[in-house]
Amino acid sequence: MEIFKYMSKYDYEQLVMCHDEASGLKAIIAIHDTTLGPALGGTRMWTYESEEAAIEDALRLAKGMTYKNAAAGLNLGGGKTVIIGNPKEDKNEEMFRAFGRYIQGLNGRYITAEDVGTTVQDMDLIHEETDYVTGISPAFGSSGNPSPVTAYGVYRGMKAAAKEGFGSDSLEGLTVAVQGVGNVAFHLCRHLHEEGAHLIVTDINKEAVQRAVEEFGAKAVGTDEIYGVDCDIYAPCALGATLNDETLPMLKAKVIAGAANNQLRETKHGDILHEKGVVYTPDYVINAGGVINVADELHGYNEERAMKRVETIYDNVSRVFDISRRDNIPTYKAADRMAEERIEQMRKSRSQFLQNGHHILSRR
Repeated sequence: MEIFKYMSKYDYEQLVMCHDEASGLKAIIAIHDTTLGPALGGTRMWTYESEEAAIEDALRLAKGMTYKNAAAGLNLGGGKTVIIGNPKEDKNEEMFRAFGRYIQGLNGRYITAEDVGTTVQDMDLIHEETDYVTGISPAFGSSGNPSPVTAYGVYRGMKAAAKEGFGSDSLEGLTVAVQGVGNVAFHLCRHLHEEGAHLIVTDINKEAVQRAVEEFGAKAVGTDEIYGVDCDIYAPCALGATLNDETLPMLKAKVIAGAANNQLRETKHGDILHEKGVVYTPDYVINAGGVINVADELHGYNEERAMKRVETIYDNVSRVFDISRRDNIPTYKAADRMAEERIEQMRKSRSQFLQNGHHILSRR
């Protein structure tokens, strides 16, 4: 892998290799773009097959956070960390405290959070060495479990998608097929049930399905059946890539809006949905409630303020649809364009400011 060539091609700013022999820490911090503000992105711990694979993952995820934070309207850039190791076997206090010292050394350019393979307890250990960490224990001023907030953001985004697809943002009487009933999706089902939507659910966890049946009157179907059910909205809320060559011919929903990451197996599937006239809601726009919530911790967490910001996911999703119509492009491309336009606008504003400052100094 030609790292500098890759970084130049996709406009990355920084790649930091962190090593602490005593604790076994091998971490890679990737900072993609800080135009809008310091880079925010979680720390993932995984058993990568190679160091190159770990670097590629860190770079890919960091760029994704740039777009997610920009689309969410946050004054934050994109970054990500990966720690090479088995999260069930290789963790120790010294590792995360050493990592916290590396973050502190970046002096605020990068702020981390929980991700795959890391926990609130790990963030607390990082917090022993730096304040540039979110998602810590509520005792330290954190926002706590992000699932309810993420779910509320998905609910707001789904209402915007319903308005695009059906002409009204009311979900009353609509049938929503929810694929996966984990923590986020269960809270989403509660919002949908309270508004009067009909629910069809599936999950490999039968207890989670039964709970949704009992509490929300949901209809349970098999994991492979969910794609072909009669419904108005399909809500992918578990694994990624459920929008693919096998499932698209089966889907009967007019609207797709859910909490899962990486819903399109390939970008061509977003093109297919656009050609079919299906309203697809890009995942990183609709599921941004969690990152919006933890970002509020940077200002001293205020739940009311954070929830008001999460409500704007409705407007962000609507903006994606506007750009899609304006430019006649699929919504997944429109989401990227929305993020890129915001970043570019800030770059131009900053450049103009610097030029004006130079002219003032020149006149003096």
